[in-house]
Amino acid sequence: MPDPSSLRDSTQIVLPVSTVEGYREDIDEKFTVSFLEHEEMVRIIGSPVVIKNVSEYLARQGVNVP
Repeated sequence: MPDPSSLRDSTQIVLPVSTVEGYREDIDEKFTVSFLEHEEMVRIIGSPVVIKNVSEYLARQGVNVP
């Protein structure tokens, strides 16, 4: 059985809200994801394939994705 933390890491990106501010609308238009905000953090949640694509998109924009 897979480790739950590895599944969670492959289906979400967690970043400060300020990091995503300039890209949120583009991400929402280009990818099928959900955004959950809590305090100063935002979770971008989607399928593993979509999260990988979002991560690559953000990297191309110069955003460091952990």
